Amino acid sequence: MSVGKVFHPGISSNHSDDSPYSWSIPPYHPSSEKYENTKTCRGQDGELHANLVCPVDVADVPEGTLPDKQSTERAIYLLEKMKMSARPFFLAVGYHKPHIPFRYPKEFQKLYPLENITLAPDPQVPAGLPPVAYNPWMDVRQREDVQALNVSVPYDPIPADFQRKIRQSYFASVSYLDTQVGHLLSALDDLHLASSTIIAFTSDHGWSLGEHGEWAKYSNFDVTTRVPLMFYVPGRTALLPEAGEKLFPYIDPFDSISELMEPGRQAEEVVELVSLFPTLAGLAGLQVPPRCPVPSFHVELCREGQNLLKHFQLPDLEEDSDLRGNPRKSIAYSQYPRPADTPQWNSDKPSLKDIKIMGYSIRTVDYRYTVWVGFSPEEFLANFSDVHAGELYFVDSDPLQDRNVYNDSQGGELPPLWMP
Repeated sequence: MSVGKVFHPGISSNHSDDSPYSWSIPPYHPSSEKYENTKTCRGQDGELHANLVCPVDVADVPEGTLPDKQSTERAIYLLEKMKMSARPFFLAVGYHKPHIPFRYPKEFQKLYPLENITLAPDPQVPAGLPPVAYNPWMDVRQREDVQALNVSVPYDPIPADFQRKIRQSYFASVSYLDTQVGHLLSALDDLHLASSTIIAFTSDHGWSLGEHGEWAKYSNFDVTTRVPLMFYVPGRTALLPEAGEKLFPYIDPFDSISELMEPGRQAEEVVELVSLFPTLAGLAGLQVPPRCPVPSFHVELCREGQNLLKHFQLPDLEEDSDLRGNPRKSIAYSQYPRPADTPQWNSDKPSLKDIKIMGYSIRTVDYRYTVWVGFSPEEFLANFSDVHAGELYFVDSDPLQDRNVYNDSQGGELPPLWMP
């Protein structure tokens, strides 16, 4: 079952939701999501605008609700149905926030007073950043409140006071999302499903909040490619609750005396989201499909990524034998396309036919290494002999990735670029 923004709606999914292949019933989309980018933000002039920063009074918005609230309600309804049927289930719940616009209940601003909001630690465009690597955050510029700032394209910074408003609303949106997740997990307790349900919490990408002079995503930096990845496995990552005890008690963010939950174990290993499928399959006791061959267009079922079962203290289940000793297992890949070597109006979202350059990036525990090379959109092929620019950042000495030492290393040995 699918609820909300799971398989990206619109052109990215060919308007299909990957249905019916992935889902037993039609995916659910909240009715109020059609208002996300409309004029529903009350400005200082008293008029409605399509703004980036959009705290709202929920009672005043169309339908008197927000998409993520509707998704939580629908997900809990489906959990109640599954409880009654006693059947195994897979429920994917995709929330909109903190995706832009930052349209959220205005009371969450109180959690982050504007006078306490700091700017990004590295708000300047790094001197050594290749122009092809810079994202000009065009979707942010299209919002009415950002347009009113008259910030020139591509490198002019957003005024500091408005940067603080953006960061405040991002943090508030995250806390609003936290409450929705909290209600959903609390429902698992109420329905006595917490002791028999595996939970994975993750995201699709990060978001620059002024780092490197950038906003939004559309790059290969850590700040936009790293995501949260948390698992709860009954009896493995936490003790099973005693009778009448709640494993996921709802914590009200506005209650200053609420006790925080005990933190879980943290793993420092570099992993990829393609590992979700084999990991969840293994945790559920299902057969993990074989790795995909090259090419894999006509294979009925295969998978990429590695099985992360070793992190769940499961001595009876081994990690993939075909990944032992494979240098790719400790590398996370990302890539992003560009239409040109310099920032363009379509640099962030080029159509396939306009892609001329592809930035391929690998992240290990020690470094991030990116090369921007020529790309053929007709053949889906990269030309690694046609290098337009490169980036190399070392984690220990430059954790924010502000000092590109790629050109300094051209006389020496570069880290290996393992391509799948």
